[in-house]
Amino acid sequence: MSMIVETAIVREIDAETIGSPTATGRLLLDSDDTGGALSTVRMTLAEGADGAAPHHHATSTELFYILQGKARILFGGEIVTLQEGDVAAVPPLTPHAFAAAPGHTADLLIVVAPGIQRFAYFRLLDRLRRGEATLEELLASQDLYDNHFLDSPAWTRDRQAS
Repeated sequence: MSMIVETAIVREIDAETIGSPTATGRLLLDSDDTGGALSTVRMTLAEGADGAAPHHHATSTELFYILQGKARILFGGEIVTLQEGDVAAVPPLTPHAFAAAPGHTADLLIVVAPGIQRFAYFRLLDRLRRGEATLEELLASQDLYDNHFLDSPAWTRDRQAS
């Protein structure tokens, strides 16, 4: 069992920030910061912006807490809208994705437990967005970062309707 072995503190001002004009991630605590207990990131999405494509994690639960705004979340085959103060947890192997709801921004705290070393993955996504990495590199890394991309017709329809 993973457990936090010493206090881990990251101040907002010190958090590494990555992202695009429509999505900003603040890398807060990675798995190695917490003895494998959890990893956490804060995502701020512009109006209607995508956060993550459909994927699942083999061994970790992912928790979404809506700090501000509204987000659309895919859970398996269901898509729900969460708003400020709502929280949802997605168990291992369950397909999920998230985006700001149409007409809304979203600010989310995302916690994965047990933790997954994912900051290198987020940096790879940022490099891909800037044209400094390839999709093949990203796909080759999905086992390393326990981020398995999936097809979701329901999510595709929902995002096209946005």
